[in-house]
Amino acid sequence: MTAFATTPDISIGAYRVWQRNRDVLLQLWKSEFVAQLVEPVFVILALGLGLGQFVKLGSGQEYVAFLGPGLLAMFPMFACVFECAWGSYVKLEMQGTYRAVIATPVSVDDVITGEILWGTTRSLINATYILIVATALTPWLHMVESPLAILVVPVAVIPGLLFSAISICFASVARAMSQFSYFFNLIVNPMFWFGGAFFPFDELPRWAQIAGWFIPLTHAVNLYRGFINGHLHASMFADLAFLLVATAFFYWLALYGMRKRLIA
Repeated sequence: MTAFATTPDISIGAYRVWQRNRDVLLQLWKSEFVAQLVEPVFVILALGLGLGQFVKLGSGQEYVAFLGPGLLAMFPMFACVFECAWGSYVKLEMQGTYRAVIATPVSVDDVITGEILWGTTRSLINATYILIVATALTPWLHMVESPLAILVVPVAVIPGLLFSAISICFASVARAMSQFSYFFNLIVNPMFWFGGAFFPFDELPRWAQIAGWFIPLTHAVNLYRGFINGHLHASMFADLAFLLVATAFFYWLALYGMRKRLIA
């Protein structure tokens, strides 16, 4: 196989890589999940109820309700980033896990596909948990307005795949752990602030709206907001198409980058 191979070399090995990560998590689940279970609740209380007392939206919607779809997109994104950016770099350069695995009949494409699927799994767990929390708080905070909110769970697979692939793309070119500050500040932070999670996208300056359209998180937030509010729009098909195309592109780029790093 060469780095430029167009057809992924995928087998049952991809599942085995995913299974390995699952088994590690099952051994460490207490330390892994405690902070993640508490953090979304703190953010809802601090930003939604605290800051929300001083924020009045033009639509008349309560800020805590507006914030819900953003949290459903952001926290799963962070799960992908930490799992597939920092986590992948550690397995690549510090632990030598990837090279050990490809010494077996498992291919590079299996390893990277398994890692992306695992990042997606962590993302899906986060999205499901936050949706449950938002639903439980709905009688008091009115965060979930439609039963269509359940569609967030299956659709969350696509952003999970995308953000995992983007993270591995950077891990494939990073030469030092310190370089991940560039990834966080130049890629993750802009998505965090300009993805429509904290502020109404239509009220941002025109230049920010144009830039924000190219941010994957924007499209994930748009989809989740439509499902949670029950207001479906034709533009959501464009959001979904953007995410699917971006996922395919970054998946191929992640395979290419890691093939080049591990085969060379």
